[in-house]
Amino acid sequence: MSEEVHGYECSPWELRWRGMDVDALQRTESAFAVSNGHIGLRGTLEEAEPRGLPGTYLNGFYEQHELPYAEAGYGYPEEGQTVVNVTDGKIIRLLVEDEPLDMRYGAATKHDRVLDFRKGTLCRSTEWSSPTGRRVRVRTERLVSFTQRAIAAIRYEVEPLDEDLQLVVQSDLLANEPIESDTSDPRVAAALEAPLVSEFHRASEYNAVLVHQTRRSGLRMAAAMDHKIEVDDGIRARIHAEEDLARLTVAVDVPQGSRLRITKFLAYGWSAQRSVPALRSQVEAALAGARQTGWKGLLTEQREFLDDYWATSDVEIDGDPELQQAVRFALFHILQAGARGESRAIAGKGLTGPGYDGHAFWDTESFVLPVLTYTIPDAARDALRWRHSTMDKARERAHQLGLRGAAFPWRSINGAECSAYWPAGTAAFHVSADIADAVLRYLNATGDEEFERDYGTELLLETARLWASLGHHDRHGAFRIDGVTGPDEYSAVADNNVYTNLMARRNLLAAADSCERQPDVAARFAVDTVELDSWRAAAAAMFLPYDEELGVHPQSEGFLDHDEWDYEGTDPAYYPLLLHFPYFDLYRKQVVKQADLVLALHLCGDSFSPREKARDFAYYEARTVRDSSLSAGTQAVIAAEVGHLELAYDYLAEAALTDLHDVHNNVRNGLHMASLAGAWQGAVAGFGGLRDHGGTLSFAPRLPPQLDRITFRLMFRGTRFQVEIDRDQATYHVVAGAPLEVLHHDERITITGEPQRFAIPKIDAGEPPKQPPGRAPMRRDSEMVRQYAEPTNPVTEEGR
Repeated sequence: MSEEVHGYECSPWELRWRGMDVDALQRTESAFAVSNGHIGLRGTLEEAEPRGLPGTYLNGFYEQHELPYAEAGYGYPEEGQTVVNVTDGKIIRLLVEDEPLDMRYGAATKHDRVLDFRKGTLCRSTEWSSPTGRRVRVRTERLVSFTQRAIAAIRYEVEPLDEDLQLVVQSDLLANEPIESDTSDPRVAAALEAPLVSEFHRASEYNAVLVHQTRRSGLRMAAAMDHKIEVDDGIRARIHAEEDLARLTVAVDVPQGSRLRITKFLAYGWSAQRSVPALRSQVEAALAGARQTGWKGLLTEQREFLDDYWATSDVEIDGDPELQQAVRFALFHILQAGARGESRAIAGKGLTGPGYDGHAFWDTESFVLPVLTYTIPDAARDALRWRHSTMDKARERAHQLGLRGAAFPWRSINGAECSAYWPAGTAAFHVSADIADAVLRYLNATGDEEFERDYGTELLLETARLWASLGHHDRHGAFRIDGVTGPDEYSAVADNNVYTNLMARRNLLAAADSCERQPDVAARFAVDTVELDSWRAAAAAMFLPYDEELGVHPQSEGFLDHDEWDYEGTDPAYYPLLLHFPYFDLYRKQVVKQADLVLALHLCGDSFSPREKARDFAYYEARTVRDSSLSAGTQAVIAAEVGHLELAYDYLAEAALTDLHDVHNNVRNGLHMASLAGAWQGAVAGFGGLRDHGGTLSFAPRLPPQLDRITFRLMFRGTRFQVEIDRDQATYHVVAGAPLEVLHHDERITITGEPQRFAIPKIDAGEPPKQPPGRAPMRRDSEMVRQYAEPTNPVTEEGR
């Protein structure tokens, strides 16, 4: 194969990679993953080899394992959970005159793969010559259906190019694929060896079903396949099934100028309670429905679903084509992570890889759900319903810790705490306030009274009870929350973390208000006026430390008294610091892994003055090393608010391109959902200035000099509207729905169907702040942007 320049090509509505680069498979398989929130298929080649890391996932399907401790302690979580690579149905092997198609052998004269953000499919086109010179063209297209939750499908076409050929296709369901895992990095999943135990297998005609159960968690899953085969001449086909493998083998003579086309339908389901016959019936019924819809019908449904999504969520960026592509890539994968989760978690990696063992963190509520709330609110509701479904486990955890209410886990799949490192896990109580914040945002954005009555009020009141029991009034009357860990993972078990205290205050007030709106729910949980008054009193007295001498807020009480980290003397190769220095040393220094106080400036911005925001941001810029993908998006938001627009642009690009550029060198294990959400945050909350304090939408738009225009669409209270920002003005108009009141740079305006333009006031931010040596974001200069100025695959109107 000739030398090729590999990499993603720039195009506004797709992600394309030309040529075969075996070494890049590990990261492209994550980027090319297709999912619907219930089923996730990594972007491995249909032939299964070569491969980087195979992966097929069902949301919420996991295996348990013991959490080892050198020294046990009361309250330590006892069992961990790890996502399981379930039965792989992507595999379609091809033999050309008895030679297997393997991209490492022979010659691939043409090869490209493309993830289409509007069709919702992953396509591949390959021209391959076997070692003996026989040439074929292979085209494949796969999808995981947004409309038929249990269904995935693959269209596989083979065309002889020079002569008549005998082709043999093997289509598999394969369980217990061997997986290698590097467990030296705590961000990487533990490897599970043969986690599935066979319970049932059957094959007949062109279809088969396998049912397996995990050894310890007792979860049961079923996978089924069926095929439609199209060829001009007769075929020989046989199918068989065994415990971990079902295989359909098709042999056919295909003349030059003709082709073999196979459509493979896949169905997946799992349950903790349903029997083998019930699960088998479920997936077989789903397959019947998919066959009835047919391949073209599935494509049509997929396109219609995405047309509606983009009509509400699209972000257009003029002036940086690569950033435009990256933001749409981010929005597409956020949709894939949450669209059909339906009361399951949205994991930190979505369903793109096994990183973090498939756990969900607070990332979901604080980063991903704001995007979903304003673009596809039903998905946000479903994610919050998952939290509600784990309420009993959260209550048990709080009781175990000697607290009232609900203590939600730092990391989990089924709702039980899975972190064996209690300073980061158990002590990170802010998770409960993050969930409450997401509930409040969803209620404000939708007015969903049914959700509040059935789920929201309970979530708010039980988290409020946690804060009331965790904190205390000191001798001066201030309400303190001591011994907790905030968002920054390079600090732990500190007193009065400002982010935590502010979020807890919001939680307490929101719970009191919701209980008054839903008195029947409050009565059911024995919330009386005395308790409501105690929540409001705690909120009013919440202690927020402030250093008058430096004129900044400490991240937590005493943080500003810590020694400074030796940034000048730290070898750049020693980042991330957590892999090269003991946490003990990090905890006692002023070094910040990710936005903490700065995140408070964003989510609780109504608690700070503009001057405080500017000073706080500058102080923490000099101490934040961004060893976490959670950070850049938030820093982009606040940099834009305080007027450092070029810095905000650099941070936005870092967040949006974290996975496409593999900034943290771990995309092999899946995409970073929070950083992808940070791309939306940087564009919409940063340059758009979106805030939702008190349930009122406000905008303070400004553009960096590198961009010509940003346009985005949102949904609020059933109204779809658009905001367009250029250098001097912002234009608002309603796309569908009733008029809407918002704030534009603190001026109250009413958005209607007629575009209305408002001037953007200038801002003088002064000198930009400094970052630790070697930790500034990469400058997104004009030369870098120019190389992407002409999309390599421009899209015509007809192509839309």
